[in-house]
Amino acid sequence: MTLKERIQNDMKLAMKAGDKHRLKVVRMTLAAIKQIEIDQRTELDDPAVSGVLTKMVKQRRDSVSQFTAGDRQDLADIELAEIAVLEDYMPEALSEAELDTLIDKAIADTGAEGMRDMGKVMTIVKAEAEGRADMGKVSGRVKARLTG
Repeated sequence: MTLKERIQNDMKLAMKAGDKHRLKVVRMTLAAIKQIEIDQRTELDDPAVSGVLTKMVKQRRDSVSQFTAGDRQDLADIELAEIAVLEDYMPEALSEAELDTLIDKAIADTGAEGMRDMGKVMTIVKAEAEGRADMGKVSGRVKARLTG
């Protein structure tokens, strides 16, 4: 079963269970996937669907930080609940140790010696960690490794 099929199946289950919150988030997710499929005139595979989910989670995390800064915890809580539903479909996150190992391997494979090689390292790390780690934090860790 593809990720998209799993999301569609979960929509049916949420309808039957009367879970309005989950149904809303799943429908929103399927709409985002469908919009990209229409725009690109193609059917998305699992990595592309994961990319859509990652983008949606990132948008909601940004909203949470803005709502929290604006003293709107009620809206931040709604966004956090949506993130929880979306994360059910995301691949398992990399642990700190796994991420460090991945970065070390990428540095060794590319022969990176300094900041000028960061792009090469990030290309390799991104291919492995996309959707499984916050790439902003990964970038900071790679930068720290290459400068220190």
